[in-house]
Amino acid sequence: MDNLINGRAIADQIHGETAQRVEALKTRGIQPGLVFVRVGEDPASKVYVGMKAKTSLRLGIASDTRVLPEAASEAELLALIEQLNRDPKVHGILVQAPLPAQMRPSLVYSSVKPEKDVDGFHPVNVGKLMLGDASGFRPCTPAGVQELLIRSGVSTEGAEVVILGRGDIVGKPMTSILCQKARHANATVTLCHSRTRDIAGHCRRADILVAAMGVAEFVKAPMVKSGAVVVDVGVNRVADPAAKDGSRLVGDVAFAEVQPVAGRITPNPGGVGPMTIAMLMQNTVRAAELASK
Repeated sequence: MDNLINGRAIADQIHGETAQRVEALKTRGIQPGLVFVRVGEDPASKVYVGMKAKTSLRLGIASDTRVLPEAASEAELLALIEQLNRDPKVHGILVQAPLPAQMRPSLVYSSVKPEKDVDGFHPVNVGKLMLGDASGFRPCTPAGVQELLIRSGVSTEGAEVVILGRGDIVGKPMTSILCQKARHANATVTLCHSRTRDIAGHCRRADILVAAMGVAEFVKAPMVKSGAVVVDVGVNRVADPAAKDGSRLVGDVAFAEVQPVAGRITPNPGGVGPMTIAMLMQNTVRAAELASK
Protein backbone atom coordinates (compact mmCIF):
# COMPACT_ATOMS: atom_id res chain seq x y z
CA MET A 1 0.00 0.00 0.00
CA ASP A 2 1.28 3.43 -0.93
CA ASN A 3 -0.04 5.27 2.13
CA LEU A 4 3.29 5.70 3.92
CA ILE A 5 4.44 9.07 5.23
CA ASN A 6 8.15 8.92 4.43
CA GLY A 7 9.93 10.64 7.32
CA ARG A 8 13.38 10.05 5.86
CA ALA A 9 12.52 11.81 2.59
CA ILE A 10 10.93 14.77 4.38
CA ALA A 11 13.87 15.00 6.82
CA ASP A 12 16.28 15.08 3.86
CA GLN A 13 14.27 17.94 2.37
CA ILE A 14 14.59 19.88 5.64
CA HIS A 15 18.32 19.07 5.87
CA GLY A 16 18.77 20.62 2.42
CA GLU A 17 17.11 23.84 3.60
CA THR A 18 19.17 23.81 6.82
CA ALA A 19 22.44 23.32 4.90
CA GLN A 20 21.64 26.43 2.82
CA ARG A 21 21.14 28.44 6.03
CA VAL A 22 24.47 27.11 7.37
CA GLU A 23 26.21 28.29 4.19
CA ALA A 24 24.60 31.72 4.50
CA LEU A 25 25.94 32.02 8.06
CA LYS A 26 29.41 30.90 6.99
CA THR A 27 29.58 33.72 4.42
CA ARG A 28 29.31 36.03 7.45
CA GLY A 29 32.05 34.17 9.30
CA ILE A 30 29.66 32.28 11.61
CA GLN A 31 29.62 28.50 12.05
CA PRO A 32 26.71 27.07 14.03
CA GLY A 33 27.98 25.11 17.05
CA LEU A 34 26.18 22.26 18.82
CA VAL A 35 27.45 20.43 21.92
CA PHE A 36 26.05 17.11 23.09
CA VAL A 37 26.43 16.33 26.79
CA ARG A 38 26.22 12.67 27.76
CA VAL A 39 26.50 11.25 31.29
CA GLY A 40 27.53 7.60 31.49
CA GLU A 41 27.77 4.92 28.82
CA ASP A 42 24.12 4.04 28.14
CA PRO A 43 24.27 2.15 24.80
CA ALA A 44 21.13 3.75 23.35
CA SER A 45 22.33 7.24 24.32
CA LYS A 46 25.66 6.61 22.60
CA VAL A 47 23.87 5.57 19.41
CA TYR A 48 21.49 8.57 19.46
CA VAL A 49 24.26 11.09 20.09
CA GLY A 50 26.40 9.47 17.40
CA MET A 51 23.60 9.79 14.83
CA LYS A 52 23.03 13.44 15.70
CA ALA A 53 26.76 14.24 15.58
CA LYS A 54 27.08 12.55 12.18
CA THR A 55 24.20 14.61 10.79
CA SER A 56 25.73 17.82 12.22
CA LEU A 57 28.97 17.10 10.38
CA ARG A 58 27.13 16.47 7.11
CA LEU A 59 25.30 19.80 7.34
CA GLY A 60 28.39 21.84 8.28
CA ILE A 61 27.42 22.36 11.92
CA ALA A 62 30.38 22.19 14.30
CA SER A 63 29.57 19.57 16.92
CA ASP A 64 31.32 18.28 20.00
CA THR A 65 30.37 15.58 22.52
CA ARG A 66 31.25 16.01 26.20
CA VAL A 67 31.04 12.85 28.28
CA LEU A 68 30.91 12.72 32.07
CA PRO A 69 31.23 9.44 34.02
CA GLU A 70 28.08 7.75 35.34
CA ALA A 71 29.16 8.62 38.89
CA ALA A 72 29.57 12.35 38.13
CA SER A 73 27.81 14.70 40.54
CA GLU A 74 24.98 17.02 39.62
CA ALA A 75 27.28 19.95 40.45
CA GLU A 76 29.84 18.72 37.89
CA LEU A 77 27.21 18.56 35.18
CA LEU A 78 25.86 22.02 36.05
CA ALA A 79 29.41 23.43 35.96
CA LEU A 80 29.93 21.99 32.46
CA ILE A 81 26.62 23.43 31.25
CA GLU A 82 27.53 26.85 32.66
CA GLN A 83 30.86 26.72 30.81
CA LEU A 84 29.00 25.96 27.55
CA ASN A 85 26.44 28.69 28.29
CA ARG A 86 29.31 31.22 28.37
CA ASP A 87 31.02 29.98 25.18
CA PRO A 88 30.00 32.21 22.23
CA LYS A 89 30.93 29.49 19.73
CA VAL A 90 28.30 27.17 21.21
CA HIS A 91 24.82 28.01 19.90
CA GLY A 92 23.02 24.84 20.97
CA ILE A 93 23.35 22.55 24.00
CA LEU A 94 21.69 19.13 24.16
CA VAL A 95 21.83 17.13 27.40
CA GLN A 96 21.08 13.54 26.40
CA ALA A 97 18.50 11.65 28.46
CA PRO A 98 18.38 9.53 30.54
CA LEU A 99 20.40 11.07 33.36
CA PRO A 100 21.73 9.07 36.34
CA ALA A 101 19.58 8.90 39.49
CA GLN A 102 21.71 11.44 41.39
CA MET A 103 20.75 14.19 38.92
CA ARG A 104 17.45 16.11 38.78
CA PRO A 105 16.40 16.44 35.13
CA SER A 106 14.25 19.54 35.76
CA LEU A 107 17.19 21.38 37.35
CA VAL A 108 19.62 20.25 34.65
CA TYR A 109 17.40 21.26 31.72
CA SER A 110 16.54 24.61 33.29
CA SER A 111 20.26 25.37 33.69
CA VAL A 112 20.74 25.54 29.91
CA LYS A 113 20.28 29.12 28.67
CA PRO A 114 16.88 29.36 26.92
CA GLU A 115 18.52 30.77 23.78
CA LYS A 116 20.78 27.68 23.59
CA ASP A 117 18.06 25.19 24.58
CA VAL A 118 17.66 23.55 21.16
CA ASP A 119 15.78 20.64 22.78
CA GLY A 120 12.99 22.99 23.92
CA PHE A 121 12.95 21.76 27.54
CA HIS A 122 13.74 24.98 29.44
CA PRO A 123 10.71 26.33 31.38
CA VAL A 124 10.90 29.57 29.37
CA ASN A 125 10.60 27.69 26.07
CA VAL A 126 7.88 25.41 27.50
CA GLY A 127 5.96 28.51 28.62
CA LYS A 128 6.34 30.19 25.23
CA LEU A 129 4.99 27.07 23.54
CA MET A 130 1.95 27.06 25.83
CA LEU A 131 1.33 30.75 25.09
CA GLY A 132 1.71 30.35 21.34
CA ASP A 133 4.84 32.54 21.32
CA ALA A 134 6.85 31.43 18.28
CA SER A 135 10.08 33.06 19.51
CA GLY A 136 10.94 30.04 21.70
CA PHE A 137 12.41 26.69 20.71
CA ARG A 138 9.95 23.83 20.40
CA PRO A 139 10.76 20.23 21.39
CA CYS A 140 12.12 18.42 18.36
CA THR A 141 9.90 15.34 18.21
CA PRO A 142 6.47 17.04 18.40
CA ALA A 143 7.68 19.84 16.12
CA GLY A 144 8.83 17.12 13.72
CA VAL A 145 5.42 15.43 13.83
CA GLN A 146 3.73 18.72 12.93
CA GLU A 147 6.18 19.23 10.06
CA LEU A 148 5.49 15.67 8.81
CA LEU A 149 1.77 16.48 8.69
CA ILE A 150 2.33 19.83 6.96
CA ARG A 151 4.64 18.44 4.28
CA SER A 152 2.42 15.41 3.70
CA GLY A 153 -0.57 17.65 3.01
CA VAL A 154 -2.48 16.56 6.12
CA SER A 155 -4.71 19.37 7.37
CA THR A 156 -5.19 19.79 11.11
CA GLU A 157 -7.78 22.56 10.81
CA GLY A 158 -10.76 21.47 12.89
CA ALA A 159 -9.51 17.87 12.90
CA GLU A 160 -10.10 15.49 15.79
CA VAL A 161 -6.61 14.65 17.04
CA VAL A 162 -6.05 11.99 19.69
CA ILE A 163 -2.64 11.80 21.36
CA LEU A 164 -1.72 8.71 23.35
CA GLY A 165 0.74 9.52 26.14
CA ARG A 166 1.09 12.58 28.39
CA GLY A 167 4.89 12.72 28.57
CA ASP A 168 6.75 16.03 28.82
CA ILE A 169 8.84 15.28 25.71
CA VAL A 170 6.07 14.40 23.23
CA GLY A 171 2.48 14.17 24.52
CA LYS A 172 2.07 17.46 26.37
CA PRO A 173 3.96 19.67 23.88
CA MET A 174 2.23 17.93 20.94
CA THR A 175 -1.10 18.90 22.51
CA SER A 176 0.06 22.51 22.89
CA ILE A 177 1.31 22.73 19.30
CA LEU A 178 -1.81 21.37 17.62
CA CYS A 179 -4.42 23.23 19.69
CA GLN A 180 -2.93 26.70 19.06
CA LYS A 181 -4.94 29.32 17.21
CA ALA A 182 -2.40 29.24 14.40
CA ARG A 183 -1.77 28.00 10.88
CA HIS A 184 -1.21 24.22 10.69
CA ALA A 185 -2.85 23.82 14.11
CA ASN A 186 -6.46 24.68 15.14
CA ALA A 187 -7.18 21.04 15.97
CA THR A 188 -9.53 19.64 18.60
CA VAL A 189 -7.09 17.66 20.73
CA THR A 190 -7.78 14.81 23.17
CA LEU A 191 -4.84 13.70 25.34
CA CYS A 192 -5.18 10.10 26.54
CA HIS A 193 -3.08 8.34 29.17
CA SER A 194 -2.97 5.30 31.45
CA ARG A 195 -6.01 6.47 33.47
CA THR A 196 -8.18 7.34 30.46
CA ARG A 197 -11.45 5.43 30.28
CA ASP A 198 -12.20 3.68 26.99
CA ILE A 199 -9.01 4.63 25.13
CA ALA A 200 -10.15 2.57 22.13
CA GLY A 201 -13.34 4.65 21.89
CA HIS A 202 -11.34 7.89 21.85
CA CYS A 203 -8.98 6.49 19.20
CA ARG A 204 -11.85 5.54 16.89
CA ARG A 205 -12.97 9.20 16.81
CA ALA A 206 -9.57 10.42 15.66
CA ASP A 207 -8.92 11.89 12.23
CA ILE A 208 -5.26 12.00 13.32
CA LEU A 209 -3.91 9.54 15.90
CA VAL A 210 -0.48 10.17 17.47
CA ALA A 211 0.84 7.21 19.49
CA ALA A 212 3.52 8.22 22.01
CA MET A 213 2.91 6.13 25.10
CA GLY A 214 5.81 3.68 24.98
CA VAL A 215 3.75 0.48 24.85
CA ALA A 216 4.79 -1.94 22.11
CA GLU A 217 2.17 -2.32 19.34
CA PHE A 218 -0.60 -0.98 21.57
CA VAL A 219 -2.69 0.46 18.73
CA LYS A 220 -4.53 -2.33 16.88
CA ALA A 221 -6.65 -2.14 13.74
CA PRO A 222 -10.06 -2.08 15.53
CA MET A 223 -8.94 1.09 17.38
CA VAL A 224 -8.40 3.07 14.16
CA LYS A 225 -11.06 4.84 12.13
CA SER A 226 -10.94 3.98 8.43
CA GLY A 227 -8.91 6.60 6.58
CA ALA A 228 -7.34 8.12 9.71
CA VAL A 229 -3.78 9.45 9.73
CA VAL A 230 -1.65 7.41 12.17
CA VAL A 231 1.66 8.74 13.51
CA ASP A 232 3.80 6.28 15.48
CA VAL A 233 6.29 7.94 17.84
CA GLY A 234 7.01 4.89 20.02
CA VAL A 235 10.35 3.08 20.27
CA ASN A 236 10.11 -0.24 22.12
CA ARG A 237 12.47 -3.20 22.26
CA VAL A 238 10.74 -6.60 22.18
CA ALA A 239 12.11 -10.14 22.29
CA ASP A 240 12.55 -11.82 18.92
CA PRO A 241 14.42 -15.14 18.83
CA ALA A 242 14.82 -14.81 15.06
CA ALA A 243 16.68 -11.48 15.36
CA LYS A 244 20.46 -11.33 15.45
CA ASP A 245 20.66 -10.07 19.05
CA GLY A 246 17.43 -11.72 20.21
CA SER A 247 15.33 -8.56 20.08
CA ARG A 248 13.97 -5.94 17.69
CA LEU A 249 12.54 -2.44 17.81
CA VAL A 250 8.83 -1.83 17.27
CA GLY A 251 6.58 1.19 17.59
CA ASP A 252 3.40 1.81 19.58
CA VAL A 253 1.32 0.82 16.54
CA ALA A 254 0.80 -2.74 15.27
CA PHE A 255 1.88 -1.57 11.83
CA ALA A 256 1.04 -4.58 9.66
CA GLU A 257 -2.60 -4.70 10.79
CA VAL A 258 -3.18 -0.93 11.04
CA GLN A 259 -1.70 0.07 7.67
CA PRO A 260 -4.61 -1.33 5.58
CA VAL A 261 -7.11 0.63 7.72
CA ALA A 262 -5.22 3.94 7.85
CA GLY A 263 -5.45 6.64 5.22
CA ARG A 264 -1.82 7.64 5.89
CA ILE A 265 0.66 6.09 8.32
CA THR A 266 4.26 6.60 9.40
CA PRO A 267 6.54 3.56 9.24
CA ASN A 268 8.66 2.75 12.27
CA PRO A 269 11.59 3.08 11.80
CA GLY A 270 11.75 5.68 9.03
CA GLY A 271 8.91 7.92 10.18
CA VAL A 272 9.23 10.25 13.16
CA GLY A 273 12.84 9.41 14.14
CA PRO A 274 14.58 11.18 11.23
CA MET A 275 12.33 14.21 11.77
CA THR A 276 13.49 14.62 15.38
CA ILE A 277 17.09 15.00 14.21
CA ALA A 278 16.06 17.32 11.36
CA MET A 279 14.29 19.67 13.77
CA LEU A 280 17.26 19.62 16.16
CA MET A 281 19.55 20.77 13.35
CA GLN A 282 17.03 23.43 12.32
CA ASN A 283 16.79 24.70 15.90
CA THR A 284 20.58 24.88 16.17
CA VAL A 285 20.93 26.94 13.01
CA ARG A 286 18.12 29.23 14.15
CA ALA A 287 19.94 29.69 17.49
CA ALA A 288 23.08 30.72 15.59
CA GLU A 289 21.06 33.13 13.42
CA LEU A 290 19.46 34.73 16.48
CA ALA A 291 22.81 35.01 18.30
CA SER A 292 24.33 36.79 15.30
CA LYS A 293 21.72 39.56 15.19
